[in-house]
Amino acid sequence: MTNKRPLDYLAGYPAELTARVQHLIGQGRLAPWLLERYPRAHEVRTDRALYDYVLELKGRHLRNAETPSKVAFDSKLHDLRNALGTHTTVARVQGGKLKAKREIRVSALFREMPEAFLRMIVVHELAHLKERQHDKAFYQLCRHMEADYHQLEFDLRTYLCYLEQGGAPLWAAASPSSPGEAPPA
Repeated sequence: MTNKRPLDYLAGYPAELTARVQHLIGQGRLAPWLLERYPRAHEVRTDRALYDYVLELKGRHLRNAETPSKVAFDSKLHDLRNALGTHTTVARVQGGKLKAKREIRVSALFREMPEAFLRMIVVHELAHLKERQHDKAFYQLCRHMEADYHQLEFDLRTYLCYLEQGGAPLWAAASPSSPGEAPPA
């Protein structure tokens, strides 16, 4: 895994930081580091479980925000838009009234990732219920819901760079019911 392609998911981060990540990937040390920090995958596997997970976080942090009508894992999302999650408002005219429904879709990549990464992407999409733009208020809301938001986002982006450079998925073979067990790196 000594591929020297740019680390697309870390675009915008300082060059010395991306060089360190590239070095860890090249030496085969990034996967063990990630597995030590995030030893196992979560247990949220179905769309229903994801919906419940999202509502629990929403209820804890955004009680007054509109409740999404649909929450689902989306297997096409990452391939089509290179996105990890989306939030949409679907407007429909029913009778003489305009009704809007909010939907959250999470990339199916998150089915087999650590709970911290799932929480980070859900927090991101929930923040869009209140703040549409990726501005200061948006990131303040993300940090309100998840104090380690920025670190989790960086760690997730680092993992995506690892995958982009040909690394094997770390948690795909891990059993969520086997605490502490992880596949060999």
